[in-house]
Amino acid sequence: MAAGAVADADDRTRDRVLSAVLEHGPVSAAELGDLLGFTPAAVRRHLDNLSRAGVIEVKRAARSGGGAGRPARRYVLSSQGQSSLGNDYLDIAALALQQLQKAAGPDAVRAFAVERFADMERRYAPEIDKAGPDIADRAKALSDALSRDNFVSSAASIEAKAPLPAALSSVQLCQGHCPIQELASRFPVFCDVETEVFSRLVGVDVRRLSTLARGGHVCTTHIPTGRLSAPEPAGSPAAPASLVEVNNHQQERP
Repeated sequence: MAAGAVADADDRTRDRVLSAVLEHGPVSAAELGDLLGFTPAAVRRHLDNLSRAGVIEVKRAARSGGGAGRPARRYVLSSQGQSSLGNDYLDIAALALQQLQKAAGPDAVRAFAVERFADMERRYAPEIDKAGPDIADRAKALSDALSRDNFVSSAASIEAKAPLPAALSSVQLCQGHCPIQELASRFPVFCDVETEVFSRLVGVDVRRLSTLARGGHVCTTHIPTGRLSAPEPAGSPAAPASLVEVNNHQQERP
């Protein structure tokens, strides 16, 4: 095979690896190999090239189930990789929001963010309610819904070990891609409103640990699972069972 053809084939393969990191990240080299049908050595070669190019980064994550051993190496898109997806429309949106804030104040920007995430909440709520009252199950359903919307989400259960009480068990919800990352970095209220939606959907107060908008490798949300979701308020038959008051002081402020 000619050198040019080999280079083209390598580029196509590297693009496939990059797309898989975007879609499935945080993801390990072994998982990528299974997904793409490549040998571990071939996957790592392309991951090394992408890492040197600055478009992916290594995230060390606790192993599932909290077992002993070194943290697993998992790959996510870097800030440069996120930006390479194109953000011209976000620049236009940011300019429009700046004008809106100037004319009508920050409450108008928040109202815009609330409206944007209202559609997500309406679409996700029936599916998450089908998962039942268990918070871990609801968090997994939320992660699945986010992944279908290209947020590249995962949900890892973290079990509290003795002598810590089981009530301290949690799920870490990670999002490897944010379609409005640049917008959220300029207007943190988008992160705040999204966190509020997550809290209502799963049924407990949640806390943002990191966000892409603040330079994190992923958006990470801490979801406590040591109790059932909040019951439906008495005398409010129209309110969904998942609604709870959000503790804004527990949320990350980008």
